[in-house]
Amino acid sequence: MTEEQNDSYAWLADRLAKTTDEARAEAVAKRRARGGRTARENLADLTDGAAVSEYGQLAVAAQRTRREGDSLYVDTAADAVITAVGPVNGDIFHAKQSQTALIINDYTVLAGTQGYFHHRKIDRILEVAERDSLPIVMYTEGGGGRPGDTDVLVSMAGLNVPTFHRWAALAGRVPRIAVNHGYCFAGNAALFGAADVRIASEASCIGMAGPAMIEGGGLGKWQPQDIGPVSVHRENGVVDIVVADEAEATEVAKRVLACVQGSTTDWHAADQSELDALMPINRRYAFDVRKIIRRLLDAESFIETRPDAGRAVVTGFARVEGRAVAVLASDCRHLGGAIDGESATKATALYQLAERWGLPVVSLIDTPGFMVGPDSEAAGAPRLMSDLFIAGAALSQPIVAIFLRRAYGLGAMAMTGGSFGVPRYAASWPHGEFGAMGLEGAVHLGFRQELAAAPDEEARQALYDKLLTEMYDRGRAVEAASYLEIDAVIQPSETRGVISRALTG
Repeated sequence: MTEEQNDSYAWLADRLAKTTDEARAEAVAKRRARGGRTARENLADLTDGAAVSEYGQLAVAAQRTRREGDSLYVDTAADAVITAVGPVNGDIFHAKQSQTALIINDYTVLAGTQGYFHHRKIDRILEVAERDSLPIVMYTEGGGGRPGDTDVLVSMAGLNVPTFHRWAALAGRVPRIAVNHGYCFAGNAALFGAADVRIASEASCIGMAGPAMIEGGGLGKWQPQDIGPVSVHRENGVVDIVVADEAEATEVAKRVLACVQGSTTDWHAADQSELDALMPINRRYAFDVRKIIRRLLDAESFIETRPDAGRAVVTGFARVEGRAVAVLASDCRHLGGAIDGESATKATALYQLAERWGLPVVSLIDTPGFMVGPDSEAAGAPRLMSDLFIAGAALSQPIVAIFLRRAYGLGAMAMTGGSFGVPRYAASWPHGEFGAMGLEGAVHLGFRQELAAAPDEEARQALYDKLLTEMYDRGRAVEAASYLEIDAVIQPSETRGVISRALTG
């Protein structure tokens, strides 16, 4: 090897070393003191330490005219973002299934801000993901656009950056998961918000502008921790899954990604004979549908999304005999399971994601219908609830509908994709009850004259109870099945087998 070759290799080794955490010991120590991990630590955890093909590792910020030496190569290393292709869940899936495009913002470099080459690196990896049909995991922490890239002389405002369009255009083409910890403002927040699934740590603050931009817009001075905290975003649906820290965020991202990587063979399920005990004998009593979900589907497979928003429905991912499914379920403990505008929006998002990711839907239904009344209409019910029908009509993935108890009106239809005729299979537990509207309301509305004609309150109550019982008997699951409104009535313990067989078809 010649001396010139030795010099070249040494130069390369030195430049690569400047991109590592060891080269920024002070910044890394500060990061860890605040409870954070470095971008390269997240990369190693996400890929279980496997080798990756990194793109643009030697990039620096477009600031050569204002920096030199270590100030350029260390302090602006990789222009604040790691972009790579590597295996995620490589211990579960084959190499081709596990290959993933990775975008990990580095907050120890220029606060993870988006500069000229930063965007070019992301654009490049998005092109690779599109070309090779790779899912994408993006860690979005950062302060938004960076005004200090003085080398850029070919644009004025920089508004012809293609990153945001390319990222959004991949919706429905490849799965996209965003992970955030810490501050995520402006352009970083736009990328986070446009992902298919959004995971954020409790320390996250996510806003379409940071403190400087807000103050510059004349909207006052705000501390960064007061802008878009997770305590707000977990209730408004911006964040799908809230986690404790980056370690849990990475673990959850891997579990969510696995849902689109394939089926698993290492699964087990709880004793199905205990399902019946989770349903109260009294039809007026509430129950915890999450207990049914966890017992019915593969053990420890359920990942809930948006638990604090739209609480009349439960949404998430799970597996049935190793096959990934999207889960939609009524929660009768909130509004009696009536679907309000927020819940309709949440269910719509579930249908849309199931379509994008090619996941069948398991729908567990116990609803008195859509939430009604002036307040509901003022909140946009006609549009939000109709959006749910549109999303159901656009869904090409199979639905398996299991009626746990009540199935009334348009709300129940919306839970099955828009009609009881849509599901690949629609089965009810014996407790099932069906009707065009809730039984109590149907009696009051349909027999108003008879009730009003009763001689006294005692007689009126007796007539009401009689009519209610008759209507309940006419709307039992076995009667609905006899009219072919549903496909079958099954015992709760048979449900897993019913779902599995329906999804095999």
